[in-house]
Amino acid sequence: MPTALWIAHVQVTDAEAYGKYAALAGPAIAAHGGYFLARGGRYVQLEGNDRPRNVVARFPSLEKAVECYHSEAYQAALSHARGASVRDLMVVEEAE
Repeated sequence: MPTALWIAHVQVTDAEAYGKYAALAGPAIAAHGGYFLARGGRYVQLEGNDRPRNVVARFPSLEKAVECYHSEAYQAALSHARGASVRDLMVVEEAE
């Protein structure tokens, strides 16, 4: 089964509330086998919408990433990001 990447492009509008999200989201992601490959580092925007925070996490499968998103723990974290950020989030399977 191919692994999957969780890719988020984020513009934080309320750093304090978003910090609460980040503190809770990391453990929720780890609990589903996810780990971060990139988290807010340097980047170069070549096309599309520029969002200053970019996050990539790898999961064991697309299903595990989606399961994480819908989990109680991640939804509790996400409640702090709503209204504190503008986000695009997708999950894509990696090529085998």
